[in-house]
Amino acid sequence: MKRLRKRLSLLLIFACALVLPAACYLPKYSFTGTSIDYDLIKTIQIDKVVNRAPYGWAPMEAMFNTKLQDKYANQTRLKIVRRNGDLHVSGEITAYDQFNKGVSAEGYSSQVQLKMTVNIRFESPKKNIQWERQFTATTQYNSTQQLSAVQERLVTEMIEDLTDQIFNATVSDW
Repeated sequence: MKRLRKRLSLLLIFACALVLPAACYLPKYSFTGTSIDYDLIKTIQIDKVVNRAPYGWAPMEAMFNTKLQDKYANQTRLKIVRRNGDLHVSGEITAYDQFNKGVSAEGYSSQVQLKMTVNIRFESPKKNIQWERQFTATTQYNSTQQLSAVQERLVTEMIEDLTDQIFNATVSDW
């Protein structure tokens, strides 16, 4: 009986020695949803996205560029460089418009929709990827409010949405 226990104990230790290393292996996982091969891709070049919209709000361009760079700096290990990046993002803000969205019972506008569109070009020479796409974000506000009173908050919301879309399109495996 003692011999059987000893053999079972040795067998259990041997089985654990085989299984434990495999159980300790964790696949590469990122909470940001990125699928970047950091052995191949180490840098990103983010050109200034200029405002080419016929109508615009002065701080919008700077807010967008700051948020876009912050998104990559905070959610990846990529180094932001001025030229020759392993990834390259460029583009322009092409539209910033407002439209009547809803009508009240009196026939007047009750909701206004604010819309922002950016055209983005993306290149990854090492992975042989190149594309150009438009990204759009919208938000609404009550027509009883002045745009100037809510503009900063609304533009911040749209920029957050746009930079998320761009980030996901460029470095996420969706």
